[in-house]
Amino acid sequence: MMEKRTRRDFLIAASAATLAAAASPLLLASSGRQRVFVGTKTPDGILAYNWDSVSGELTPDGVAAKLENPIWITLSPDRQYLFAALEVDSFNGKPTGGVASFRVVGGGLQPHSAQNSAGVGTCHVALDRTGHMLLAADYFGGTAASFRVTEGKLSPAVWNEIYIGHGPNKDRQEKAHAHFASFSLDNRFAYMNDLGKDCIHIYTLNSETAMLTPAETYHARPGAGPRTLHFHPNGHTAYSINELDSTVDVLEWSPVDGGLTLVTRIELLPADYHGPTAACDTVISKDGNFVYFANRGNNSIYLFHADAKTGSLTPGGHFDCGGKTPRSMTLDPTERWMLVANQDSNLISVFARDPKTGALAEEGKSYPATVPMCILFA
Repeated sequence: MMEKRTRRDFLIAASAATLAAAASPLLLASSGRQRVFVGTKTPDGILAYNWDSVSGELTPDGVAAKLENPIWITLSPDRQYLFAALEVDSFNGKPTGGVASFRVVGGGLQPHSAQNSAGVGTCHVALDRTGHMLLAADYFGGTAASFRVTEGKLSPAVWNEIYIGHGPNKDRQEKAHAHFASFSLDNRFAYMNDLGKDCIHIYTLNSETAMLTPAETYHARPGAGPRTLHFHPNGHTAYSINELDSTVDVLEWSPVDGGLTLVTRIELLPADYHGPTAACDTVISKDGNFVYFANRGNNSIYLFHADAKTGSLTPGGHFDCGGKTPRSMTLDPTERWMLVANQDSNLISVFARDPKTGALAEEGKSYPATVPMCILFA
């Protein structure tokens, strides 16, 4: 018989699981060596690298898993399984994108399961905090789907939704575009950023059944294009980066209904910049003191100092991303290095980071990677 657990019990267990999951990479990092996987927009699939946290060196080690366009990858809480979003127009003979899972064994990946998503162009996947549910966003299909996860294996989709509508940007918002899935820190709510409709769809979730129930909707500024959502460790602040106007919505999260309320909106670009632009990713340091936003067009990373209690942001400078079109970025487990996947220059750029000030080095090192999209420390 399953025991009933209080919310406090869940949060304690989730914190313990987080610490356990973090132990493996931190131990490896202390000895200077760790495995890194890179999702790419190529038929070669997921690339493997060896990472040296002492020198900041990234050494290519071939193809870890050969499959088409795994543009986003993520690990299970116990780090035994890797999940991928496959941005394709056809999968398993059906006109959809796909999701796949792999066992992580000895620094390699073994195919474990694969399923069709709800629509074409699956661009992002996220696991809930129990690891029992996977949520997928289909950009070109304007759809979303959820899957049960049992010992790393994906069920067929148990829930899906087709989003209807559009925004004022005729080139980029001609229809709904589901872009990014996420979960509240207490695992009671799921979120789907819809770049095409200028909104974030909010659901309550059942992690055992992987079913979602509509709860709320956050409406961004028309034409903003909300791309990703990240929660600050203070437990009540979230940041939604808007791709189309290169702004960030600083949001207050409600534990009652999972709703998001705009606190302030931050402009990333200087007033005198008039070139092409597209904001794309967010990284928050573990202590919550620093937040980074990547912006394409001017190929920059913007540093902000965050108030750990309120989540409010103060500009701290900006840095060159080391290449063209930063797709995503991540801090290594020691947080002494920032790694950036520069999509259009086929490079992963590595910058030293000062943990006390959050500043990145003006110059970094770059390593070859064909159309890198997502960097993951195993």
